[in-house]
Amino acid sequence: MSGTSGLGTLLIAAGALILGFATRPVLGLSPDEAATIAILAGIGLLMTGRVIDAFRQRGSLGVHALILWSLAFGGLVTMFVQREASLAIVDRFIGEVAAGRAVDNGLGEVVVARRADGSFTLAGHVNGRGARFVFDTGASTVVLTADTAEAVGLDLEKLNFSIPVATANGRMLAAPVTLSSLAIGSIVEQRVDALVARPGLLRDNLLGLTFLDRLASYEVRRNRLILRAGS
Repeated sequence: MSGTSGLGTLLIAAGALILGFATRPVLGLSPDEAATIAILAGIGLLMTGRVIDAFRQRGSLGVHALILWSLAFGGLVTMFVQREASLAIVDRFIGEVAAGRAVDNGLGEVVVARRADGSFTLAGHVNGRGARFVFDTGASTVVLTADTAEAVGLDLEKLNFSIPVATANGRMLAAPVTLSSLAIGSIVEQRVDALVARPGLLRDNLLGLTFLDRLASYEVRRNRLILRAGS
């Protein structure tokens, strides 16, 4: 391995370490920016080493390698310059192909990508069983569809549908319940107050304030929903 290629590999490794573990600014840059610059510089050095090797073999081969690597590196630099737009596209794509996937970033935060329609769908567990929710700060409580309620072990025949609830589709009656547990990623809350909608009246489960208010905080940043666990 030439010195240029070796240095490039070290820079890429350093960028990966910064991206994975750094939580404070690096040389005055945010961890994301520092990692990106280190990785781009490393890739540039690796490309330079390959082009030099190609020229040593044959001039025409070196010219072809130089053109290809220049186009590739130019694309990477363009993505870095337009990183906000590029990240937005990537986030939307992730939100569609892995809808609801909750990622624990190791800092006590759970991160979910926005879907193409602008909503956040979150994969969670109710009473230990899988359930998907729509993030809804306009809902004063967690609301389950009748199908989900049955799937997590609630007996609909024993529920009292007596609580009037206003929804986008009009008013409906719902039944109050207390969920033994509700988890989104690594964030788990016990004994969460919720409502169960009558069969056929609600399409999606709603992640409302009876869960969200227990968190330390939550925010939407750069097409990502970030939930922070409470104390």
